[in-house]
Amino acid sequence: MTENQTWVTEFTLLGFSLTPRMQMLLFVLFSLFYAFTLLGNGVILGLIWLDSRLHTPMYFFLSHLAIVDISYASNNVPKMLANLLSKKKTISFVPCIIQTFLYMAFAHTECLILVMMSYDRYVAICRPLQYSVIMSWRVCTVLAVTSWACGSFLALVHVILILKLPFCGSHEINHFFCELLSVLKLVCADTRLNLVVIFAASVFILVGPLCLVLVSYTRILVAILGIQSGEGRRKAFSTCSSHLCVVGLFFGSAIVMYMAPKSHHPEEQQKILSLFYSLFNPMLNPLIYSLRNVDVKGALRRVLWKQRSR
Repeated sequence: MTENQTWVTEFTLLGFSLTPRMQMLLFVLFSLFYAFTLLGNGVILGLIWLDSRLHTPMYFFLSHLAIVDISYASNNVPKMLANLLSKKKTISFVPCIIQTFLYMAFAHTECLILVMMSYDRYVAICRPLQYSVIMSWRVCTVLAVTSWACGSFLALVHVILILKLPFCGSHEINHFFCELLSVLKLVCADTRLNLVVIFAASVFILVGPLCLVLVSYTRILVAILGIQSGEGRRKAFSTCSSHLCVVGLFFGSAIVMYMAPKSHHPEEQQKILSLFYSLFNPMLNPLIYSLRNVDVKGALRRVLWKQRSR
């Protein structure tokens, strides 16, 4: 094994095994999805910035979610689109490791931001009289900074463990980007520690937050059923159902990807799952919030009305 170890300078991203015509079709389709992702999340950010009625803790966290989604998609999708048109599908070692770090950092951060959003909804509905005190701007800022810091730290741990391992033999990554598990398959050393850390991080960043979200929404559901006002109950259901849709899409695909036995979904299915939470999920998030959320639709109407009035 020692004789075969070499310093890796670049990897080859195999991507999807498709005909040139099918690759061109996917390029057009994924380009549209990526454009919708940037546009949708950009609109959400713009509305929150322009409409003072959205300057609340809930939309503060939603703006961070939009930033994460834009960053997450921009980290993976452009390289995938370039490879769909190129015969040479290589990526240098350092950019590959950076891509791995960023994708893990953004994924971890999104998990924690979703937990913060569920906590915000819990306080707003279950403890409305104390909401302004509990969810002060100082608290919201600390929670957001903590989410980004924890997400980045966990990603850094994964990358440091990878950099300590030797690569040998094939340098072909059977994926459309430098996904953590796919990179680990090229290592010619014992990766049990890495896999244990990945599983432990998944429990901490996926199972733990998901349990907190479910507990929060169980309490919220009980509180909503006790609301006497029909309008208040409808508004509470509107905001909470949109958040639950986002939580279900993101956590569901991530848990299947990183915690289900690998024999249950082959590599091609893993690529589809990765595609779902790196492209489809960031595109769907703003659609879910704009279609299901009364405040966002109202803000969009007010902004458009102001533009027409000028």
